[in-house]
Amino acid sequence: MCGIAGLLEPEGRRADRELLLSMAAEIRHRGPSGTGLYMDGRFGMVNTRLAIVDLVGGDQPISNESGELWVMQNGEIYNHIELRQELTTLGHRFQTACDTEVIVHAYEQWGRRCLDRFNGPFALAVFDRTRGELLLARDRLGIRPLFLAEARGVFLFGSEAKAILRHPAMQRALDPVGIAECFVHWGAAFDRSAFRGIRELAPGHYLKLGPAGTEERRWWDLPFRPGLHDQGRGEGDFAGELRSLLEDSVRLRLRADVPVGVYLSGGLDSSATTALVRRFNRKSVRSFAVRFDDPLFDEGRYQALAAAELNTELTTVTVSAGAIAAALPEVVRLGERPLLRTAPAPLLHLSKHVHDSGFRVVLTGEGADEVFAGYDIFREAKVRRFWARQPESKCRPLLLGRLHPYLAQNLSRAAAFTTAFFRGNLTDVDDPLYSHRIRYTNGERILGLLSSELLDELPRRDVLEQRLLSTLPHDFLGLSPLNRAQWLEITTFMQGYLLHAQGDRMLMGHAVEGRFPYLDHRLIELASRVPDRLLLRGLREKALLVKAVQDVIPREIAERRKQPYRAPILHALVGSDAPESVTSCLQPEALKRVGVFDVPRSQRIIDKCRRSVNRRVAETDEMALVAMVSTVLLHRQLVEAPTLALPLVPTREVHGSMTLEPSRGVHA
Repeated sequence: MCGIAGLLEPEGRRADRELLLSMAAEIRHRGPSGTGLYMDGRFGMVNTRLAIVDLVGGDQPISNESGELWVMQNGEIYNHIELRQELTTLGHRFQTACDTEVIVHAYEQWGRRCLDRFNGPFALAVFDRTRGELLLARDRLGIRPLFLAEARGVFLFGSEAKAILRHPAMQRALDPVGIAECFVHWGAAFDRSAFRGIRELAPGHYLKLGPAGTEERRWWDLPFRPGLHDQGRGEGDFAGELRSLLEDSVRLRLRADVPVGVYLSGGLDSSATTALVRRFNRKSVRSFAVRFDDPLFDEGRYQALAAAELNTELTTVTVSAGAIAAALPEVVRLGERPLLRTAPAPLLHLSKHVHDSGFRVVLTGEGADEVFAGYDIFREAKVRRFWARQPESKCRPLLLGRLHPYLAQNLSRAAAFTTAFFRGNLTDVDDPLYSHRIRYTNGERILGLLSSELLDELPRRDVLEQRLLSTLPHDFLGLSPLNRAQWLEITTFMQGYLLHAQGDRMLMGHAVEGRFPYLDHRLIELASRVPDRLLLRGLREKALLVKAVQDVIPREIAERRKQPYRAPILHALVGSDAPESVTSCLQPEALKRVGVFDVPRSQRIIDKCRRSVNRRVAETDEMALVAMVSTVLLHRQLVEAPTLALPLVPTREVHGSMTLEPSRGVHA
């Protein structure tokens, strides 16, 4: 895992070496093992390396035998050993044992179609010196980030937006549409970001620039298709195939020349991963977990149970509300977008603990809930569709008490609550966004806090919805209800928020590479063929996954009610231990200076949260509070007064076909 950045100047201008090294400095946390620099006329790219495979010989950039193709990447190609064997048979000669060299030879052999052969997360750049052509590509699910921008004729790319913002041609300003989409959909659409003029290369896409022009295309898509479900196979067949693929996914993700640990939350997904790691690694497996001093959020009992049953050495880090608030400025600086939860902060603490324990790689459970139907949003949509057949029924809405126990404790309150909340748009079952309509409606309420100045720049609210609808596949309504919900959850929540805010960014903030076995594309392609009834059996989430791994995990873990990962909000942001770095964001002058929120309306929410710090408030109020704090921090740290890192000194430097060793390089 690493970080990459680069630029292509217009004709007649040369790439600036010091500027490239300054861009690299902004993403140094992603790769402290070394810095690579490639320059060739008007093109230049840099890499900050986190050494995982071939620690000595894997420095980037890396070329093919002739020196015509040069590559840098952020990510891992897990099946590099098999590809290396195939390419060697085809006559390619390798100089290193690292996976990055496989990319350049694969591109030389198969061109763009080499992407189809890669198993793993990556954001890569291949420069063809002979053709003057640059290929940028991003992995199928967008696990590794890649941002793009064009300003004053310069084309820029980087693993993080802050690297691009380092270029003097870039305007440091928040993008109103990107900010609004983060509030409503949890993440900006890929044609934008939280910053003006910066966008992401969408997952499963490549971009080619050269003398012939620019070509941007999708090379992989989510495999959900109408009629794809294999109704002729039973649960046992699917479970067996799932188990086999999951084992192979874990096996591939254990390939490293450094120790590999696991995250153990105490739930099904991480417990199954840990159990399978134990099967491949007979030595002691090191596991890591985050705990909370607030018992409402803590899963320590289940973590200890799983660790004991699975025979893993577990170490935990306990996080308080005060520690969450103290970490929030760094969380936002790393995440580069507004947040609606404080949940990423404990994970930043955890990755520091992992790093300090001497580990650079961990396997985690991300993706299992989206791929195998583990979230309440899937079950809520199923109950609401059932209820919609008899919208006047008094009994059907009570099924929601199976999902939310606090409703079942007071049936009269439950009836009133469901009528006011879950009944919204109940019978609009043909609405493409039906499964997520309640979530998006909650997010839209935050837009009511925006300033009149921002609203003047923001298109009508329905434009945000139309932007999302325009991304849906043409045959979207032909998908099963569950597959529609999965598609939305993967493309908005998972790709737009989870993999950024709780995955890549919090891990790489302390130079730890996260590997996600459940996001192997083969598992997703399998799940797309499984009938809904086998993924979500009644209201039992992840039924097929449970069957596939039930023989290797503790029974109590397999049968426990899913506890969503959350972290304290009110006590962290407006409690007595909240630090000045956070409380200052809620001052009227801070809100006004950032120019995003209407100060009087925002102040009413802040005051309400302060009065209710020891009680429950509406989830939308908590979301609004986090949105305000994180947006002010985003503006303060990356727009108003950014702290600029000093340029790095390259450990490997290549100018065209000439390589400069560090001792002979021109230091910045």
